[in-house]
Amino acid sequence: MLFPTTTFALFFALVLPLSWLTMPDGRRWRPFIVLASFVFYSWWDWRFVLLLGGSIVLNQVFAVRIHRARRPSLRKRLLIVALAANVGLLAYFKYYDFFVSSSQNLLSLVGLDMPLEIRSVVLPVGISFYTFMAISYIVDTYRGEFEPVSLGRFAAYLSFFPHLVAGPIVRPGELIPQFDPPRDPRRVDTSRAFFLIATGLFKKVVIANYLAANIADEVFGAPSQASSLEILVGVYAYAVQIYADFSGYTDIAIGLALLLGFRFPQNFDSPYAATSVQDFWRRWHMTLSRWLRDYVYIPLGGNRGGALLTYRNLMLTMLIGGLWHGAGWTFVAWGAIHGVGLVAERWWRTRPGYVAPPDTARRRAWHRFLTFQFVCFAWIFFRSDSFETASELLRGLVTRWGEASPLVTPGVLLAIGVGIGSQYLPPRIPQTVTASFSRLPVLGQAGVLALALMLTHAMGPEGVAPFIYFQF
Repeated sequence: MLFPTTTFALFFALVLPLSWLTMPDGRRWRPFIVLASFVFYSWWDWRFVLLLGGSIVLNQVFAVRIHRARRPSLRKRLLIVALAANVGLLAYFKYYDFFVSSSQNLLSLVGLDMPLEIRSVVLPVGISFYTFMAISYIVDTYRGEFEPVSLGRFAAYLSFFPHLVAGPIVRPGELIPQFDPPRDPRRVDTSRAFFLIATGLFKKVVIANYLAANIADEVFGAPSQASSLEILVGVYAYAVQIYADFSGYTDIAIGLALLLGFRFPQNFDSPYAATSVQDFWRRWHMTLSRWLRDYVYIPLGGNRGGALLTYRNLMLTMLIGGLWHGAGWTFVAWGAIHGVGLVAERWWRTRPGYVAPPDTARRRAWHRFLTFQFVCFAWIFFRSDSFETASELLRGLVTRWGEASPLVTPGVLLAIGVGIGSQYLPPRIPQTVTASFSRLPVLGQAGVLALALMLTHAMGPEGVAPFIYFQF
C-alpha cells in the first residue's frame, strides 16, 4: 500500500481516529494497531503476513529465553541461534538465488557443476528493515540494555505500519517506551506532521518521479545510447532521485507516526552537503548507519585493535551494508567503494605528522564538491543492473562529449538544482516556514495543504512508482 495513493489515504483516515479512540486502553490499542499494520502489509501479498507474524513470535520467544537464562554460556548460545534464525530467514528470501547463481558461476570456471536450481524466490517487502529491528531487540536484550516486553508490545513495535516496509530502523528503546504513557491528541504537533507529509509527497511525486521518468531510467536503461552529458546529468539526477525518494518516504513516515502520537528518529540530514565520506554516512540513512556501527562495526572490534584491524572492520561493515541493499555484486561494489573511501580518510587523518588544516569556507566548499562526486560515482554501481552497464556508463562518460543531449532539459536541471540546493538552506529557513505554517488558523493550514496537494498532483507524472527502498 503506497503512501501517495487514495487507497492509503482512506486506510489512514480510518486508522487515525480508531487509534486515538483505543489508545487509552493499551489492551485494545495494541491488537488494533497490529491488525491495522497487518492489513497494510497484506495489501501487497497476504501470505507474507505469516512471515512477519512468525518473526514476531520467534524473536519474542528468544528474547524472553535470553533474558531469563542465568548461565552466560546459555545466553550466548541462544543469541547465536536467534541471530542465525533471523539472518537465515533473510538470506533465503533475499540471497538464495544470488548465492546459488554466484556459486554456479564460480564452480563453472573450474569445470564443476552445481545441482541446485534457481527458485526465483519472491522478496517480501520490508523484510530487511524488520529483520534488523528484530535483531536490535534480541541483541539489546542480550546486552542487558533492554528488557523483553509483552508479545503485544513487541508485535506493535515490529509491525507498526509507518516504518514497516522502508524504515526508519527504530530501536526498541526508541519506540516501545512510547506505547505506555498516556497521550493527549490535542498536544500532537499536527502542523509539523502535515508539513512533513506534504514535503515528503512533493519530494517523491514531483522530484523523484520526474527525474526517474525523464532522464535517470533512460540513461541507466540504455547507457550505450546516451551522450556523455546525458550520462553525467543522469547520474546527478539519480543521486537526487534516490535522496528525494527515500527521504520523502521517511518524511511521510515520521509525519504519520507523529499524527498517531509517536516520534521516530531523524533519518536524513542534508547528506549532499557532507564534507567527507564519514560525514556523508552521518547524514544519509542515519538509522542504518548507527545500526551498522552498533551491531556490526563495534562487535567486530571497531577501532580498538590498531590501524589494520580498524580498516578491516570498516571494509567488512560497508560490504555488509552494500549487500544489505541488494542481492547483487554491484551492491557489494558500492559498499566496497564507500569502504575504501572511509579507510582512505581514516588513514589520511591518522598518518604520522598530520595536522588538520584551518577550517575555511573555501575548503569546506571544495570538500563538499569532492565528496558529492565520490558519492555519485558510487551511485553508478548502486543503480546499474550489472557491471557491464556500469562499465558502459563510465566509458560513455568520457567518450561521447559533443553528441546531442535531448534528455538534458531545463526541467531536469531545475529538479536537480532544487534537490541539491535545498540541502544547503540554513536550518532556520525550514524552521521559520514550519513555525509560520503552525501559526495559521486551522482553515488556513487546510487551504495551504490543499493547494500543496493540488500542485504536487499537477506537477507529478501519471501514476505513482513504488519507493526505491521497497526493493531492499
